Amino acid sequence: MSILSEKTSGDALPDFRSLGVIARALVGVNFAALLAAAVRAQDLTELADYMLEIAAVLEPALLGSLIVLYAANPMLAKLPYRTGLAAVFAIVIAVTLAILWLGAAALQDAFAPGALRAVAFAILVTALLAAYFQLRARAFSPALAEARLQALQARIRPHFLFNSLNAVLSVIRSDPKRAEGAIEDLAELYRMLMADTQTLTTLANEIEVTRQYLNLEHLRLGDRLAVEWRVETAPRDALVPPLLLQPLVENAVYHGIEPGIARGTIEIAIYRDGERVHVRLTNPYHPEHQHRQGNRMALANIRERLALHFDVESRLESGAVGANWEIHMVMPYRRKA
Repeated sequence: MSILSEKTSGDALPDFRSLGVIARALVGVNFAALLAAAVRAQDLTELADYMLEIAAVLEPALLGSLIVLYAANPMLAKLPYRTGLAAVFAIVIAVTLAILWLGAAALQDAFAPGALRAVAFAILVTALLAAYFQLRARAFSPALAEARLQALQARIRPHFLFNSLNAVLSVIRSDPKRAEGAIEDLAELYRMLMADTQTLTTLANEIEVTRQYLNLEHLRLGDRLAVEWRVETAPRDALVPPLLLQPLVENAVYHGIEPGIARGTIEIAIYRDGERVHVRLTNPYHPEHQHRQGNRMALANIRERLALHFDVESRLESGAVGANWEIHMVMPYRRKA
């Protein structure tokens, strides 16, 4: 699952299995508790006392709620937003009441007199966090639209279409079957470009689309382009944002192969390490012929989409390594339930 639900509506529950979501919930709730204690306290001593009093109920209820939400995340993600949100409130209230009851039973006391206040605080904080995650999701929506627009207008540049068609024409008489396959690859590539970028796709699909793209570039560049695939251990069922790999490979061709005269090699390595998926892309580096602005735009776009889908659990690093330029992406291993 991604930070946003795979539904196309603007409102979606956060992914309760995301480290970023869990961290924000922990920080947000404890900060709200600190503010509540500060309002009641007259000095630092009272502040510490109130924080201990609040924490006695807050921390078990908070951790318990996060555990239940983590376990229920696949089910919650399938619900309409309002129904899912109601289920989240129900879970938080139920866990809070259970913690209060257990505390009262352990102390052999009556139900805690502050129970109503604790439940009210839980509802208030849950509402504030829900509003925050909703606003955050909506704030990222322009990034999705921009990513799709850039994919349509910039990732497959007009000169690429022109060169690809010329490459097809150059072999259409000598090798009609190869030309037919190239046209099919081109059609499939553009079909992917017009797909909804809010819906995650499988890594297997991303690899296939990138292979199709490279088949077209082979027609144009011939032996100047060599590709080494190291995807034997790639988790092909992993869910990733669409058009994640192809724009990076296109950059590798544009910046690493085209400026050179000799044969150049692009290496694509994809593997799983525990609950992380790694993608390493390496291409020749020609600093004297670099168009770094275009490269930065592509990387920034992909970073933005990774952050949207996987938050702090993803990263993208790039830089020169000797005579090569290397890109390293890390994403959490997600797959369809």
